[in-house]
Amino acid sequence: MPMTSQRTLQRLLTLHSWAGIVTGLLLFVVCFSGAVVVFKNEIDLWANPSLVQLPRAAQPAPLDTVLSHLRTRYPEATVETIQLPDADRPAYFAFLRTPGAPGAQRTKVALRADTGAVVGPVDSQLGQTLRMLHVFLFFGPRWIVGFLGVAMLVLIATGIVIHRKILAELFTQRWGRSLRVVTSDLHKSAGIWGLGFHILIAGTGAWLGVAPLFEQGWRYLATGPAPARAAMAPAPVRAALFPAAPTAPSLDALHAAARQALPGFEATTLSLRQWGTPEGQVRFTGDLQGHLASTAHVDFEGAGGRIRQVHDPRTAGFWSMVNALMEPLHFGDFGGLPLKCLYFLLGLTPAFLSITGTLIWLDGRRQRASTLSSP
Repeated sequence: MPMTSQRTLQRLLTLHSWAGIVTGLLLFVVCFSGAVVVFKNEIDLWANPSLVQLPRAAQPAPLDTVLSHLRTRYPEATVETIQLPDADRPAYFAFLRTPGAPGAQRTKVALRADTGAVVGPVDSQLGQTLRMLHVFLFFGPRWIVGFLGVAMLVLIATGIVIHRKILAELFTQRWGRSLRVVTSDLHKSAGIWGLGFHILIAGTGAWLGVAPLFEQGWRYLATGPAPARAAMAPAPVRAALFPAAPTAPSLDALHAAARQALPGFEATTLSLRQWGTPEGQVRFTGDLQGHLASTAHVDFEGAGGRIRQVHDPRTAGFWSMVNALMEPLHFGDFGGLPLKCLYFLLGLTPAFLSITGTLIWLDGRRQRASTLSSP
């Protein structure tokens, strides 16, 4: 083999090793939490067994009834989001922000699907906590995890070039050899067997984390800095300054209009902003029947119910469609429990690779140190 090729392979091996060592711990945390978070809804129900006992409803209670119950029970709180019942969620879930609470505390509240009656605050959000760990590392911006996806793609690309005899190494496992050899064989075979899945997870993760960063940068270069957004006053103050619009339509009427405006639309979440004021807005976000796209939404003005925007990723262009497919492909939430189990098992392999890669690197350093200290 020519010397240049040997030098190139050595440089790629060095890049592969150091990229793995520098990002290894964070990759382990992100990949392990990602493997578990595919069961986010199941974990939340497991952590709140009383929610499992709530009756499901073939025809859920009207959204206006749900909002009325929330305002009666929590008159000082601002209702920000309501999640509709579905196959994974047996109840309505609302996110409220209470003025005056420490940090304007955000509370998750459960409501019965059949009557809309308030059950009470959700005791544990373990599944959501795991998702926050996976997506944001709790407090970091999402682009940090996105760059970890880029690092994972670099590891995959360099690994493919370094281990060119993929088919031969696919079934190579020398159990009777040294720990270093056994670990190395496990590292290579696990990486090869899960190669397609690893590319999918790394690529979609990189897109979800980094693409918005480039989009914001491009928008800044094209249109300049966005105007500063005024701080929002607490709900009671806003109510005094902006009395409720008399023509505000019902949420159920808007829900029906959203389904009519976007054929095949199945709303999963509605978000309220300054609802009950002339500046109020509501957004219905959800899925499209027979399609993986996850970014479909319909926006309305709160006063009068005029449609502000209809986003259909099927007709919004190629890149819009790509973006709409990223989250379902990354989290595997479109194929039911069997697909979640497959994502879980395959999702553990990158965490395993980070462990075995670190062990191989440490053993290599030990052997080099031993060689240099030998007379």
